[in-house]
Amino acid sequence: MSEFKLHHHVSELMNLLGVRSTDTVGAEVYTEMLQKNTTPYITTQVSAHQAKRKIAESSTTPIEFLAKYDELKGKNMRDLDPLVLLLSQLTEEEQTKKILEKQAKTKADEAGMTLLQHGKIFSQLPAPGAKITNQEFTELKDMLLKESKSVAGTTSTEILRKALREKQMKRNVNIPPQPEWLFQRPSLTLDFIVGVDEPIDQNIVPLGSLPLPMQEQAIIEDLLKCMEGIEGKYILARALTERYAPKEFMIDESLDPSVQELVRRFLPLCSNYSTVVRFIEEKSAFEYGLVNHALSASMRTLIKDYMVLVAQLEQQYRNGNLTLQKFWFYIQPTMRTLDILASIANSINRGECIGGAVLSLLHEKTSGLIGDAKCQELCLFLTQSACVPYFEILEKWIYKGIIKDPYSEFLVEENETIQKEKLQEDYNDAYWDQHYTICRERIPVFLEQVADKILNTGKYLNVIRLCGRDPKFPYAVEMVYTLKERKYYEQIEKAYSYASKLLLDLLMKEKELNSRIKSIKHYFLLDKGDFLVQFMDMTEEEMKQDIDNIMPSRLESLLELALRTSTANVDPFKDDLKVELLPYDLITQLFQILTIDTKQEKDYRVDPTDLHLSGLEAFSFDYVVKWPVSLVLNRKALTRYQMLFRHLFYCKHVERQLCSVWIGNKAAKMYSLHSCKWYSAAFALRQKMLNFVQNFEYYMLFEVIEYNWHVFQSNMDSVSNIDNVLDYHSDFLDNCLKDCMLTNPDLLKTVHKLMMVCVTFSNFIQRLSSSTSVEVETKPTRESSLQATKKDSKATSSKQKMATKIVAENVDLLVASENFERTIANFDQNFTRLLLELLEKIMDYSCNSGEPKLHNILYRLDFNGFYTERLEAISAERATMDASSTHSSDTGSTGSWPTSSFTSSRPDSARYVPGLMKSRLDFNGFYTERLEAISAERATMDASSTHSSDTGSTGSWPTSSFTSSRPDSARYVPGLMKSRSSSSNNSTS
Repeated sequence: MSEFKLHHHVSELMNLLGVRSTDTVGAEVYTEMLQKNTTPYITTQVSAHQAKRKIAESSTTPIEFLAKYDELKGKNMRDLDPLVLLLSQLTEEEQTKKILEKQAKTKADEAGMTLLQHGKIFSQLPAPGAKITNQEFTELKDMLLKESKSVAGTTSTEILRKALREKQMKRNVNIPPQPEWLFQRPSLTLDFIVGVDEPIDQNIVPLGSLPLPMQEQAIIEDLLKCMEGIEGKYILARALTERYAPKEFMIDESLDPSVQELVRRFLPLCSNYSTVVRFIEEKSAFEYGLVNHALSASMRTLIKDYMVLVAQLEQQYRNGNLTLQKFWFYIQPTMRTLDILASIANSINRGECIGGAVLSLLHEKTSGLIGDAKCQELCLFLTQSACVPYFEILEKWIYKGIIKDPYSEFLVEENETIQKEKLQEDYNDAYWDQHYTICRERIPVFLEQVADKILNTGKYLNVIRLCGRDPKFPYAVEMVYTLKERKYYEQIEKAYSYASKLLLDLLMKEKELNSRIKSIKHYFLLDKGDFLVQFMDMTEEEMKQDIDNIMPSRLESLLELALRTSTANVDPFKDDLKVELLPYDLITQLFQILTIDTKQEKDYRVDPTDLHLSGLEAFSFDYVVKWPVSLVLNRKALTRYQMLFRHLFYCKHVERQLCSVWIGNKAAKMYSLHSCKWYSAAFALRQKMLNFVQNFEYYMLFEVIEYNWHVFQSNMDSVSNIDNVLDYHSDFLDNCLKDCMLTNPDLLKTVHKLMMVCVTFSNFIQRLSSSTSVEVETKPTRESSLQATKKDSKATSSKQKMATKIVAENVDLLVASENFERTIANFDQNFTRLLLELLEKIMDYSCNSGEPKLHNILYRLDFNGFYTERLEAISAERATMDASSTHSSDTGSTGSWPTSSFTSSRPDSARYVPGLMKSRLDFNGFYTERLEAISAERATMDASSTHSSDTGSTGSWPTSSFTSSRPDSARYVPGLMKSRSSSSNNSTS
C-alpha cells in the first residue's frame, strides 16, 4: 500500500472516530509508524481459533457470530483470520470499546436510528389483542421507524459496497466467442438432467410388493445409474434450489426400511459426483482462467477412474456377484476421494476464486491434511496440476521478462496505457511504479514472501528486452509445486540476482548512468564555474529582454559557444544539454507542485499569458535522456534538477548585480567626490547584501548539495539493483530541495523577497551611477585627446578636470538630497526586517522539525550574535508593549514581530550562543600561539633595546608586546572574534 493511500485511510479512521480535533500527534506520525511496522504482504499464518473463541465469549450473539465466521471461511476470505485476531484484541481494550460505542451512538442519534437488536425490538411489541394507549402507540411507531431506517441504511450501504467490490474485481479478459449449440443442448452433460418429484412411468411396480432379494437387486441397479448421473426407477433426483446446492434424492418409500437406510448411505457419493461434474463443466469455460481449466482437467482424470470403478461394479452386478454389502465395501475409498473433490469445488464456487486464489485454497487444503497421507497425496496432485499453467506464466516472467496472461490470473498485472515514451513528458515516474504492478488478490499464499522479487525480476528483464536484447536465464529449470517452498524460493532468488545484475551492468557500464548524473550536476547544480560565468556574460543582454522577444535559437548558439570554450568541452554528454524557456517563474512552478491535491491548488493555476516574464525568470536548462537511462533521469527528476538550477541561477544573478554595484562604487571612489560620506550608507548596505547572498550560495552549494552528493556517490558504490539507484537518486534530490528551502513555502517566500530587495537596490544604484558617470562625461574629451598633440595636452587636462568638477557637483546635489538618504534607509530597513524574519523562521522550523541542517546558515549569517541581539531587543520591546497594551497578544497583523522572545520559546539546546562557535580561520588556536610567541620575542627585544616604543618606521615591528599594550578584552581569542561584515555594519556611518 502506498504512503498516500495509507495516510488517507488513517485520516478517514480519525474522522470516523471523531478524534482529529483532540489528537495532538497527527495522521502523519501514525502513517510513519505503520509504514515502519508493517510488511507489504502477509508473511506469517495467523491462527484464529483462540481469537474466535474470545470474541464468541464476549459477544451477545455467539452462535450467529460463529455461523458467519464459518460462512466467510467457506468462501475463502483472504484476510479473515487477521481481522478476527484484531477484533479479539479490541475486545480487551476497554477505552477503545467505549470510544467506538459512543461514536456509534452519536451517529445513530444524528441519523435517527437505534442500536437495539431486531430481537429486542420485536420483544417489546405488545401481545396480539392487547390494548395500548396513544402515547405507547406513538413510541412504538417511532421505534419501528428508527429500526426500518437502520435496516434500509445498512442494506443500501452493503449493496453499494458489493457493487464497488465487483467493479474492482472485474477483469479485463478477452473471451473467445462460443457456439450457440453449446447453450441450446442442455443434455450435453454428465450430471443429472433436471428431474421431477414424481416418477414418469406409472407402470412401475412399487418395491414393497417385491420380495426382499428382488428389492435389493432393483435398488442396486438404480444406485449404479445414479453413480453415473442418471436417474433410476426408484431413486429420483430433485431439482436444484440453488446454483451450487448439493443434489438431493427421493427413494421409494415402500422399500424395506433396513435396505432403505443402507441406500441412504450411498446417496452422498452420488451427490458429490453431481457437484464435481457440475464444477468441471462450468469451470472449463474460458472466463474462469487457466488455473481452473487445469484443475478441472485433473478432476476429470479422477472422474474417469471413478467411471472405471462403476463399470467394474456393473460387471459384477451383471454376473450376479454384487450385493449391497459388497457394493458398500467396494466404494469406501472412492467416497473419500469424491468428498474431497466436492469440498474443493464448493469452496471455489462460494469464494468465486480464480487464478492465484484457487492455488491458495488448494495449498491450505493440502497443508491441512498433513495427518492423512492418502488424502494429502490427492490434494497435492490437484494442486500440482492446477499450478502448471500458473508456473508457466511465472517462468516466462522471471526467465525472459515476458508476461502472457490471457485471463488476468497472474500476480503481476500490466498497465498498457502507461508507456515508456511518457517518461520524458509527464511529471511522474509512473512507468516504473505502475506499468507493472502486483495484484494482491492473485498472489498464491505460498508465493507471498517473494512477490516483490518476482515483480522486480520480470521488470528488470523487460527493460533489457525493450533495449532490443533477448535475455535468457542460463540456469532456468522447470518449477513444480511442493510443500517445501524453499525449492522454488531458491530458484526465484537466483533469477532475481541474475536480472538485477544484468540491468545494473547495462545502465552503469554500457549506458554510463553515473557519468550522466555527474554531467547533469555540472550544469544544473553549477558545478562548472567557468562555464557558468562565461554563459552568463554572453547572455546578459538576452536575459534582460521580455520572453516574447527572446530567440531560443540564439540562446542555443550562445550555450554551444560557452560549452566549447570552457572546461565543459571535455564532457562527452555536453550535446544533450538544451535551453528551455518555461512559461512560469520558479515561485509559480514550486507552488503549483507543493499545492497538488490541496485546497490552494486552484489559486496557482495561472494562465501563462498573464505572466510577463523576463528571460532570466523563464530560463532553465533541459537535458535529453534516452531509454533506458530515462528510468532514472525521468521528467520528475529533471524537473527537480530544474528547480534547483533556477534557484541557484537567480542567486548567482543577484550576486553579479551586487558585484556590479561594487565595481561602480570603486569607480566612483577614484574621483574623490564630496559625496562619499553620503555613499557610505549605500556601500555598507551593499556589503551586507553581498555577504548574505554569498553565504546563502555557499550554504546551498557546499553544505547541502556537495554533502548530499557525497552521500549519494557513497551509496552508488555499493548499489545492487536499479531500485536502490532510484531510491538513492530520489533521496538525493529530495534532501537538496528540502535543505535549500524549496519545499517550505514560508521560507521560500521570504528568501524570494530578500532577493528582490537586493535586485531593486542594485538597479537603483546602477541607474544612479550611470546618470552621474564621469566616464560618460569625459569620453569625448578622451577620444579627442588621443589625436591631440603635446601642445594641446594642457587644454585637454583642464577640460577633463572641469568635467570631473561638474559631475562631482551634480552628484553632491543629488546624493545630498533627502530623497537619496531616505531611499537607502528604506532599502536597509526592508532588507534587515526580511533577514531577521528569515532567521526567525529558520530557527522555528529547525526546532519544530528536528532538522539540524538549517542551523548551518544561521551560524554563517549570525555567527557573532549580531542579529540575535537585534531580534531579542525587538522581542523585548514588543513584549513590553504587549504587557502595557489592552490588545490581545496574538493579533495577526501583517509584518508584526512575534510577541514572544526570540529565544524564550525554544529549548536551551536549540539556542544559538555566539561565543560557542569557533573562528573558521583559527578554530584550533594555531595562529594565536604564533602571535603570542612573536609578541613574547618582541617584548624581550624591547626590554633590551634603547629605542623608543613608538617608532613609526615603515615595516618595523612595534616594540611593545603584541598583547601587553592592549587590554585583555582586545586580545584575540578563538570564538570571540567579531565578524568583519557586522563590525563594518556597526561602524560604517
